[in-house]
Amino acid sequence: MKLRRALSVLAATAALLPVAVAAAPASQAAAAADIPKCSDLDTGQYHNYLVGRSFGIPKSITLGTHWTTYTATLTNVSAKELKSFELSGKLGSYVYNEGERDLSPYGDLQYWDTSQRAWKTLRQAGGNAGGTIPGPKTLKPRESVHVQLRFRVSKDLPLDHAYDAFTGLTGTFVDRYRDTDCTARGDADGGFSPREG
Repeated sequence: MKLRRALSVLAATAALLPVAVAAAPASQAAAAADIPKCSDLDTGQYHNYLVGRSFGIPKSITLGTHWTTYTATLTNVSAKELKSFELSGKLGSYVYNEGERDLSPYGDLQYWDTSQRAWKTLRQAGGNAGGTIPGPKTLKPRESVHVQLRFRVSKDLPLDHAYDAFTGLTGTFVDRYRDTDCTARGDADGGFSPREG
């Protein structure tokens, strides 16, 4: 987790590049599920091309019906166009020990649909908060995509252990590394702790 936070701080302090807001068509090309992750092929020379930043995620939130709104941005800092680009939102917590639980089933996550001017709920088939967000199919060099999200966690969440919780935006794309097609990703997220009101 320390490495994850260090990378998030590094991404947050990176110099901003001139950016253009990417268009967001409703359809997307999903990355092939049967190709390996670029990180699994890594020999220490693979460089990620997405820099993520999030704004507005507090260090702690009060359980209940109040929404916390934030903005997440992913920027292509490479010189090449990212293909088969896909966006997804996430809300959850890391589970380190037996008996701990993920807070995702107790949470709600929504994104702002700019075309319909309405909040849309992200919910996975298993009941966890999160899912695919409509966005561009490609991301050109120095181009960014911005998404407004909001989340809340129910008062029903048992506070019988500490939660290392997070929420944010993930971008995935198909790349080619060591003569192999593979999927890579970038995150714009932040951590928080839930508390009783």
